[in-house]
Amino acid sequence: MKSRIVEHLGQTDILLPALVANALAANDCIKVRMSALQAAVHHARQPDHPASDLQAECRAAGIAPAAIAALIAGAHVVGEGRIAAPNLGRLMNDVLDDVTVMIRAVKAGTPPAGEAMSARLSAIQATGALESSSEIETSRIARLTGVTDNDGDSLHRLVMDLHKALNRLAADCAEETVAGARVFGLHPDDHRPVESFMRGLEQTRALKFDHPGLDTMATRSGDRLLIQNDIGTTDAHVLVIAVQDNTVTVTYTDVHRARTKFFVGLFEDFPAKWSGLDRHAADGLGDDGNFYLVTGQYLAETAKERDAFLAAIGSALVFLIDWNKARKLLRNWVAKNDAAGILAWGARHRIGHRAFLELGGDELIGAAVRNAAPTRIGFGERLDQVLGRDGAVDFLKATLRASTEALSAGRSVRLVRDHIEADLVRRLESVDSTLLAIVVRQAGLAHDIAAALAHHIAALQTGRPADGKLLAARAGRIEQKADRIAIEARKEVTRLNARPIIESLMDRVEEAIDELEQAAFIASLAPAGIDPALLQALAELCKIAISGTEAIASGLAAAADVPEGRRADADDALAAVARLIDAEHAADACERNVTAQVFAGSFDIATSLSVLELARAIERATDRLAGFGHLLRRHVMTDLSA
Repeated sequence: MKSRIVEHLGQTDILLPALVANALAANDCIKVRMSALQAAVHHARQPDHPASDLQAECRAAGIAPAAIAALIAGAHVVGEGRIAAPNLGRLMNDVLDDVTVMIRAVKAGTPPAGEAMSARLSAIQATGALESSSEIETSRIARLTGVTDNDGDSLHRLVMDLHKALNRLAADCAEETVAGARVFGLHPDDHRPVESFMRGLEQTRALKFDHPGLDTMATRSGDRLLIQNDIGTTDAHVLVIAVQDNTVTVTYTDVHRARTKFFVGLFEDFPAKWSGLDRHAADGLGDDGNFYLVTGQYLAETAKERDAFLAAIGSALVFLIDWNKARKLLRNWVAKNDAAGILAWGARHRIGHRAFLELGGDELIGAAVRNAAPTRIGFGERLDQVLGRDGAVDFLKATLRASTEALSAGRSVRLVRDHIEADLVRRLESVDSTLLAIVVRQAGLAHDIAAALAHHIAALQTGRPADGKLLAARAGRIEQKADRIAIEARKEVTRLNARPIIESLMDRVEEAIDELEQAAFIASLAPAGIDPALLQALAELCKIAISGTEAIASGLAAAADVPEGRRADADDALAAVARLIDAEHAADACERNVTAQVFAGSFDIATSLSVLELARAIERATDRLAGFGHLLRRHVMTDLSA
């Protein structure tokens, strides 16, 4: 073999790209074989459960799946802490061969490192950890596949260190660069899929900002093109893509189950088939020593479809960097599912979350809350409890967008903070405006009862038929509707932590409605033949009540625009307040006029009492409306002084 001659001459640099390619392929194989060992233990202990299916992983690594499937399915307990499985001895030999191939490549590139790796393998072999037999202790499998945090060594730790060394060698000995990827041993037809992957990667790479990662290497291994990206800095966060003709196989590992599901969800537009989330144990990886592996396969009909899928994978990777960190921060402000949904939205719209994190993340929002709404949002309170779910989600989306746009354009942190604070203030004001709209609805109901009263009095004045029972029934229905609105409105005030004055405004209108409903009830009992002068005074009172409810509606509409700095609207709102005060004074005068007429006349008791009580009920309603006016004035003045 020419390779042996070259090695004998000491010119192994010529062989290095091929050795590294083979070693990286061996690394893929050894991962599958260690996963098979773990799956065999699991099946032996729980034979009633379905055996893990590693067919896709085997094919992606170039391993015949039948032997692996037989090993897992045939695994069984043979004694305390021991299992037996078909092909077990052969698998152990293959594991040793894979490690040997990896060490050979490292020796060729960096002999001292290779010798150190070889010595470590010898030490592991001396313990009997790689002994080939048809039976094995489960504790030995745990030692082989685990990564210790102490000074002890393990096969898995050795393989990880070899993989890192191989990645450095692959970068150093790259034969060429294709669209930013360092590649070696490629065929001419391999350039197009690599370029497609890199095209997608470059479309979003800038969104990682100063975070390391996303370096790409590609190599030809047999009949497959292999593309590997380091994503970020986590040891277990790995992406390997195998391309064979128009078939793309994606192998993805992650310590976070939620991020793994997020990754798969980014490719809903492609009919790829994804495996389940297989959980694997390895001490030293992640918080609990576990990581998750998922495999996806896309059978494209054309090279164009294949390349579109590769570009989509490349463009998605930046959104995985610090994903879990961003999710945890967002969960401080909204529900868990909404936090993940915001990140998915950011990925779909090519906005991302890295800028948000670099500009302060949680502190960015916390500062906005402290500066813009210290009395509205308490310590530890979520935004969705104040803005509502939709409002909080929209605000956080806008924050991600503003952060990305600001950092991309090189704007100052102060400017983006001011922008976010102003947005939060606007949304809080929008919440108040929404609640004020409910008060306008209440005012409309008060207007309906006052108008019905006026219509009833007008009928009595002209001698037309006036159905008192119908009036009382209608007023009762309106009052009940107003009560329901008030109950729901108070719930919203509490949920959204609105200004206390808004609930007070609701209370005043509700009290006015109660008084008007009582007036309608009294009017329904009034006897026929009431003196025209008394009816005229009562009609004037109804007219005043109607004008008061109209002043409420116009005043609220104007007050809603005051926070936006519209001085004319503030003047309109204060003018409406003045009309309410004037209406209350006019109603007082009318009510006293009615009282004077009753005491001066010689009316029967029923007429006198009904007219007096009716006038007093309407006058009390205008008192409540005047009280509303005083509160509205305070509300407007607070906004003007803000």
